[in-house]
Amino acid sequence: MHQIRAISLDLDDTLWDVGPVIRRAESALWAWLSDHYPRILERYTPVAAGEIRATVVSEFPERSHDLSFLRRTVLGRMATGAGYAEDLAEQAFEVFDHERNRIELYPDVLPALEVLAGRYTLIALTNGNASLERIGIRGLFDHVVTAVDAGAAKPARPMFDAAVDRAGVRADEMLHVGDHPEFDIVGAAQAGLRTAWMNRKTADWPEHLPRPDAVVRDTAELAELLAAAASGVFGKR
Repeated sequence: MHQIRAISLDLDDTLWDVGPVIRRAESALWAWLSDHYPRILERYTPVAAGEIRATVVSEFPERSHDLSFLRRTVLGRMATGAGYAEDLAEQAFEVFDHERNRIELYPDVLPALEVLAGRYTLIALTNGNASLERIGIRGLFDHVVTAVDAGAAKPARPMFDAAVDRAGVRADEMLHVGDHPEFDIVGAAQAGLRTAWMNRKTADWPEHLPRPDAVVRDTAELAELLAAAASGVFGKR
């Protein structure tokens, strides 16, 4: 850990609890559709929307990692299927996206990120479509790499290679931190990065997977671990 010069951080379920956020965003979207385009709800249910999504993924496998594209396409097909104009999809997506980016950071996150941002190159690395600008923490990160940017989603190697390239370091000088054992930890390790599993829920590590380099309960513990390893003598350079 004393060689780390850059850190890539997963977002959903690493820096905030995403489950309640997505449920609230879905609820807001369907309520808005009910108020403005009621024929959509007469024709489609959330289950039916999921079936349309599966069809879109099968039609566009090369864009299956682009969650915003998938949602906009599904909304457009639901609109035309109910006799509305396809372009209402953009309005509907904005309703969802507004709520999707109304998140609550875990209490430890902001203080720890402010410390880490002064010592390391920080990269946000996400399969999702959260907007750090809307959330208000973009200034703490040097770069953001999404699945859309890389053309593939974690655990695919292009995501991690893109992060290493943006940071301008060797792969073994970057630490990836995330909550998902396979998408984050195994994927990063296979790309040559160091790894730290963010285990906020005190879960058991899957025994069939190679273990991470470190396990931390939160970002405060991550900052403490790195400070101890570095002994305060190095940082961003």
